[in-house]
Amino acid sequence: MGLLHHANYLTYFEMGRTELYRSEGGDYRAMEAGGLFFVVSKFACQYRVPARYDDLLTLKTRIVRQSYVKLEHEYELRRDNHLLATAQSVLACVDADGVVQRIPDVASAPSESGSGDVE
Repeated sequence: MGLLHHANYLTYFEMGRTELYRSEGGDYRAMEAGGLFFVVSKFACQYRVPARYDDLLTLKTRIVRQSYVKLEHEYELRRDNHLLATAQSVLACVDADGVVQRIPDVASAPSESGSGDVE
């Protein structure tokens, strides 16, 4: 069919979250080594136009809300100026036993520009 399978969008969105965390000074591997984890508690995706294999895509990821224990992200996936998909996620910070924990400071601090965006 030549279309990007819908499950692959979730992988792209996860990569966006990871890169946003890294751009804010976070180190997810170190966070896990310290016994804390981000888990997806809610996810929604709206597919608008299909992506095709070998398309050059741009993903914009941003934090839209945060509390001491959760982060809410929004995503826009584009090909050129065409919006292909939007999504929203809620991540909770938990320990190895699944008990909700306070998010480490580096994960909850907004970027210096105040946008909290990464492309």
